[in-house]
Amino acid sequence: MLVKLLTKVFGSRNDRTLRRMRKVVEQINRMEPDMEKLSDDELKAKTNEFRARLEKGESLDSLIPEAFAVVREASKRVFGMRHFDVQLLGGMVLNDRCIAEMRTGEGKTLTATLPAYLNALSGRGVHVVTVNDYLAQRDAENNRPLFEFLGLSIGINLPGMPAPAKREAYAADITYGTNNEYGFDYLRDNMAFSPEERVQRKLHYALVDEVDSILIDEARTPLIISGPAEDSSEMYIKVNKLIPKLIRQEKEDSDTFKGEGHFSVDEKARQVHLTERGLILIEEMLVEAGIMDEGESLYSPTNIMLMHHVTAALRAHVLFTRDVDYIVKDGEVIIVDEHTGRTMQGRRWSDGLHQAVEAKEGVEIQNENQTLASITFQNYFRLYEKLAGMTGTADTEAFEFSSIYKLDTIVVPTNRPMIRKDMPDLVYMTEKEKIGAIIEDIRERTAKGQPVLVGTISIEKSEVVSHELTKAGIEHKVLNAKFHAMEADIVAQAGQSGAVTIATNMAGRGTDIVLGGSWQAEVALLEEPTEEQIEAIKAAWKVRHDAVLAAGGLHIIGTERHESRRIDNQLRGRSGRQGDAGSSRFYLSMEDALMRIFASDRVSGMMRKLGMKEGEAIEHPWVTKAIANAQRKVESRNFDIRKQLLEYDDVANDQRRAIYSQRNELLDVSDVSETIASIREDVFKSTIDNYITPQSLEEEWDIQGLEERLKNDFDLEMPIAQWLDKEPELHEETLRERILENAKEQYLRKEDVVGSEMMRNFEKGVMLQTLDSLWKEHLAAMDYLRQGIHLRGYAQKDPKQEYKRESFNMFATMLESLKYEVISVLSKVQVRMPEEVEALEQQRREEAERLAQQQQLSHHDENALVTEDPNAPATAERKVGRNDPCPCGSGKKYKQCHGRLQ
Repeated sequence: MLVKLLTKVFGSRNDRTLRRMRKVVEQINRMEPDMEKLSDDELKAKTNEFRARLEKGESLDSLIPEAFAVVREASKRVFGMRHFDVQLLGGMVLNDRCIAEMRTGEGKTLTATLPAYLNALSGRGVHVVTVNDYLAQRDAENNRPLFEFLGLSIGINLPGMPAPAKREAYAADITYGTNNEYGFDYLRDNMAFSPEERVQRKLHYALVDEVDSILIDEARTPLIISGPAEDSSEMYIKVNKLIPKLIRQEKEDSDTFKGEGHFSVDEKARQVHLTERGLILIEEMLVEAGIMDEGESLYSPTNIMLMHHVTAALRAHVLFTRDVDYIVKDGEVIIVDEHTGRTMQGRRWSDGLHQAVEAKEGVEIQNENQTLASITFQNYFRLYEKLAGMTGTADTEAFEFSSIYKLDTIVVPTNRPMIRKDMPDLVYMTEKEKIGAIIEDIRERTAKGQPVLVGTISIEKSEVVSHELTKAGIEHKVLNAKFHAMEADIVAQAGQSGAVTIATNMAGRGTDIVLGGSWQAEVALLEEPTEEQIEAIKAAWKVRHDAVLAAGGLHIIGTERHESRRIDNQLRGRSGRQGDAGSSRFYLSMEDALMRIFASDRVSGMMRKLGMKEGEAIEHPWVTKAIANAQRKVESRNFDIRKQLLEYDDVANDQRRAIYSQRNELLDVSDVSETIASIREDVFKSTIDNYITPQSLEEEWDIQGLEERLKNDFDLEMPIAQWLDKEPELHEETLRERILENAKEQYLRKEDVVGSEMMRNFEKGVMLQTLDSLWKEHLAAMDYLRQGIHLRGYAQKDPKQEYKRESFNMFATMLESLKYEVISVLSKVQVRMPEEVEALEQQRREEAERLAQQQQLSHHDENALVTEDPNAPATAERKVGRNDPCPCGSGKKYKQCHGRLQ
């Protein structure tokens, strides 16, 4: 009560914001006469003047009145269109890091030119984000003359464009593109192998059109770049044939023991190591098989992947036993859990081990798709310094915009009062009766010349209505969001007298339905039309337009309620643009998904109380209220799912930002030798610690183990035992220093062979490649962790906390593995000539190009906590027991979480 009283006195926050902005609109209007007096050249010169003022330290906000006045005047001269005062308000809202709710037909595209121009003055780039490629191209081309008149460059970012063209588009002052393409470019930039391969600049200002669709409807589904984990099935088969010829020896070679075998096994570490004889034999066999050239070494830079195949095949034969570690069923290798003995369907070993086991068993080698990079829209758009958006329907989701994106929603008033007549819902008992009533309504409306737009929630439903209309002999067009450009033309003509158009929710979004049809579309069909022809077309359109208005304007029919009130409002918003007449009505039945699941008992009870019989419709405020409550339940549930997904993705996001930041630093420097030296010291110190415990007695040292480890993992032959025998004065500290110094000397000898510049490039390449490889594996491990984490709820543990803890441990392990693998590869590689390093670099570039061509871009629920069709009824899945863990992943019991909503 008190809040209502205070709002009456002081106005709502929305009112106060608009009141403040209206004062600036008055300033802009006062400048209009002065702007009109400027010549074209003087008006164009304003852009450079504003840029100079910004450089001198003037704030962007202080330029708003003048900059908006310049854009309005330029628009009058270029387009013959003057920004309304409400469009100026919308422009200020968008510059203020807010979401502007502007009704359909209020000119959102023209409104966006104001903040886009203002924020482009800094030269740091503006990204205008649309829902599809057609709209991105259309808006860019429509606004290009205005921006170019003002001296700004325009870029269009489309899928499939080559990198140089993309770079040029991003270098422009204002770039138009789709949400998917911006996100994929960000991920691809963070997979680049040189600074020149990147296309995006720093993310400065994003202006999102249809912001509710992009930041809410698509927020549950991450963008994923995946690629086949390298197709080497032939190589696995060839190498597999060689392994049975190798003989095992029980002990590692040492100074006192030289065995006859080809490999030894470290059971504890589950690793297999080739002996000197084994290496010679395998190299001979690889040459005989035509896999390797004669005179080459398995440890040469170009054969790193081949060495990987040999190791994987050895491990598959020696360490993994059929019917113990795995079973073979229906031609597939299935892992057996060593702790439970249960089979783990769908799980695969990493590092090529699974393929090596498949080659050993003679089954088909599967090349699985591997996630190379992924990000949610929530986390991508939060990377921008400044974010704003516009839509016709945002107010119902204002809380979500505020809590997740820190964006306030401001409802911008319409230019003319809204006079559309929104009629109460009609509810029928069955689907059949409802469709019959819809057909009758369409027949009546078209008979008097009123155009009708029928909105459906799915393609399947639109086909049902279309079939019934065809049976009734009523001409109509069907749209279902597959051909955006063609649909925009059909939607533009959907306001013709008596036209009937069936559309799913997203079809033709972004295009206004003009009463009487679009005269511009008719003009576009003529080749070089004369002024007389254009005037004749306009006059004929005016007659049609007035006739449609007299018939009642565009009539909207909703065939059922959506899960979200916002989407229903979007459908209604197609009618009544710019103060035109119009009407809308939703037809429902007790068989509709939403009614059946959420509102059935209450509404059925009302129907019985009101004495409703089959064949009759009910129209009552109670029913409308019950349906609105049902929609609120679904909206609340979906918001919680998105919030839950974000909380999980935030953990991955922190790690992603750390890795990408490190990777970009690595790309931007040419010399990583200091980093390598620091990593080398860390790796050798921790390796020594495993065999010589700090501050321990000499009798406790495992010198033989340390020598073997240095030989196997770093290809370093160090006679540590001999040093200790010959030099009694060597103690723990001096021994550690001797080992580190020795490792450094051997490494520097390689540098002497190939030259420092070549070695620096090689070090950088190895670091990037190893980082990418381990990050991919880490992403897969995080996927597996997330899929099973909800089960921790059964143990009374909070799955979110468990996920944070485990993913942090996994990340720390990955960083340690990164250090170890980089030093291991750099130590083992035998370089004799600079050409060998260059050959390896060339091999890496070719591999990167091959993978880029095979990348698959997907935007679906692969990583989502709850995977569901957005059009499916909200709880059509298996009924959850009241005491079961809640499927949202919170760890609470269902009755204490989302069960309370039902």
